[in-house]
Amino acid sequence: MNKYLQLFRTGNAVMGIVGVTVASFMAAGTDMVDQWLNLLISAVVVFMFICGGNSLNDYIDFEIDKTAHPERPIPSGRMERRTALHVALLMLGGSVVVSFLTVDLECIAVVVVACVLMVAYEVALKQRGFVGNVTIAVLTGMMFLLGGAVVGDMADNVVIALMAMLVSVGREISKDIEDMDSDEGRLTLPMRIGTRNAAALACVFFVAGPVLSVAPMVWNSYGPLYYTVVAADAVFLYCAAVVFKDPHRAQKYAKLAMVIALVSFILGVFRF
Repeated sequence: MNKYLQLFRTGNAVMGIVGVTVASFMAAGTDMVDQWLNLLISAVVVFMFICGGNSLNDYIDFEIDKTAHPERPIPSGRMERRTALHVALLMLGGSVVVSFLTVDLECIAVVVVACVLMVAYEVALKQRGFVGNVTIAVLTGMMFLLGGAVVGDMADNVVIALMAMLVSVGREISKDIEDMDSDEGRLTLPMRIGTRNAAALACVFFVAGPVLSVAPMVWNSYGPLYYTVVAADAVFLYCAAVVFKDPHRAQKYAKLAMVIALVSFILGVFRF
């Protein structure tokens, strides 16, 4: 089973389960325990989805992995390429089937759309620069939508989903600027419009996230501890400033800011 665990990259799948559980808490607070069955179903769905996506990635990128990741099951000769494809289809299709157990149209719709985007990304979109960046960002935000949907409060997570999407686009562009010299077979945004213009666009997305973070304050939709999000906003604005000179630092600190923002939303659930 070792080769399958490596194919699935189970660490990422477990983190996905943690993420969707946290997203459910953001939407419903401690009331989420009332939906314990849907929470269990969502954990299975997310696990299968991430395992399926990673399997499809290994199937698509088997040539690249011969150099970049020779230890993985396909390039190391421990698994046939078609086996990875069969596993990918089984896992992605299974995630959709399992989502029907929630008997919730919003949840099912999120999973179906996510699977379509994942397949489209791996097959075609990741080679097309900015479209691929946006696709990954949308998939990131959809985790929060799923977490809300399984507890019947998807609308409460729309703002954080949009914030996650916006700053994720900025981070993905920053990574493409950093990797421009080593990217092969891809036509990334920096290659199309130049590094400075790409950095300017990343800057816009890094700023858009903090701007949107003000909305919950205006609507008073979270408790006072949510205001700690200004720390995340400050880091995102730093990323916007530094991306022109050091895209590596920008994408690295953007990840830190995402964690701080996530903690702020969790703390904001508690009202005093």
